Amino acid sequence: MSNKVPSSFIVVIGFMLFALFFGAGNLIFPPMLGQSAGMNVWIANAGFLVTGVGLPLLGVMALGFSGKDDLQSLASRVHPVFGIVFTTVLYLAIGPLFAIPRTGNVSFEIGVKPFLPENPGPLPLIIFTIIFFTVTCLLSLNPAKIVEIVGKVLTPIKLTFIGILVVVAFVHPIGDFQAPASNYTIQPFFNGFKEGYLTMDTLASFVFGIIIINAIKAKGATTKKQIMIVCGKATAIAAIILATIYTALSYMGASSVEKLGHLDNGGIVLAKVSDYYFGAYGGILLGLMITVACITTSVGLITSCSTYFHKLFPNLPYKTIAISLSVFSAIVANIGLTQLIAISVPVMTAIYPLAIVLIFLTFFHSLFKGKPEVYQGSLLLTFIVSLFDGLSGAGIHISFIDTFFNAILPLYGEGLGWIIPAIVGGLVGYASSLIRPSHNHQID
Repeated sequence: MSNKVPSSFIVVIGFMLFALFFGAGNLIFPPMLGQSAGMNVWIANAGFLVTGVGLPLLGVMALGFSGKDDLQSLASRVHPVFGIVFTTVLYLAIGPLFAIPRTGNVSFEIGVKPFLPENPGPLPLIIFTIIFFTVTCLLSLNPAKIVEIVGKVLTPIKLTFIGILVVVAFVHPIGDFQAPASNYTIQPFFNGFKEGYLTMDTLASFVFGIIIINAIKAKGATTKKQIMIVCGKATAIAAIILATIYTALSYMGASSVEKLGHLDNGGIVLAKVSDYYFGAYGGILLGLMITVACITTSVGLITSCSTYFHKLFPNLPYKTIAISLSVFSAIVANIGLTQLIAISVPVMTAIYPLAIVLIFLTFFHSLFKGKPEVYQGSLLLTFIVSLFDGLSGAGIHISFIDTFFNAILPLYGEGLGWIIPAIVGGLVGYASSLIRPSHNHQID
């Protein structure tokens, strides 16, 4: 087998990576950001691109850079127990407990519900989720075909749907930009930065990164340098597409306010804009666009989660796990999106900073010679802060802790108070490794 990875395959991988990241939530956030930012849309959008595009793609690169085959082996640099617990929690959080069911639920809410009579009852959602997750399951049962299915078939369809809408919005804008909403009057870049942070795609980067790295290896890239070059090119393609689409959707949202007014969420913005340009056909276009976006994300998540749990429990066949996840997700999707968010956001809030810190420690691994104390110190202090962020997300406020952290930690109120503790913890861990040479060993 030649070690030269074909350029055409790199393009397919780049499109596939874009498709996996660009789910329903990613369609909804930028239009809402545009509506809120108004005349400050370009600055706010730049902030969104840093965290909505930059961090997730850094996560994919970090996995390739580490030379590890999966997240568990990467996270085990901290401690073997941490590796299993963190990986399992992450897969559950962005898999069957929230993200996978959400794909079906959002598809129904935007793609089907607008065409139903008011208060249709539970039956339409039940029927839709059965169909949706049956399709997802069938696509997920042959993971070897996922590159071809997602990269060559579903992504071009999705890009076509999105492209029609945003091109029309650029050529014939609905109206002029309006004054920004109050939260985007000051620090629009930082507000956009936080919006991208809330997409949670950085968590998914570890999951999708495995698919990308394994696909690259299967095409003949054997050395770390080869893998990183191919991975770098593929992520660049995905980054350009993601940034272009996000920017176009943000512009579309910003230009819609003059005639449509400020709307409640990005899904409604998309629906109203589609209706403005295309009438009933706009609703059909949007429904197809959302459904294809959700299916691509759902297939990627079920494939990745099934692969991990099959490795964790080898006696359970991959196909059994994939079918079980599909059935479970169909059931959970019928609970409703609001309840799913209420249950899942605290968990996501607590583990998301850990994922970000792990990414950056991976790139600095050789600098501190892979000392486990650095990983442990940095992630321990990060988790202490992010745990209380998670509790706050669950509505549990411990006032003296909040007061204390607000006094000593910059950006704690914005949910970024873990940054300084992460750095301090790493430095303390490094100093500890020097003081106790018996524990001073490097982890590959």
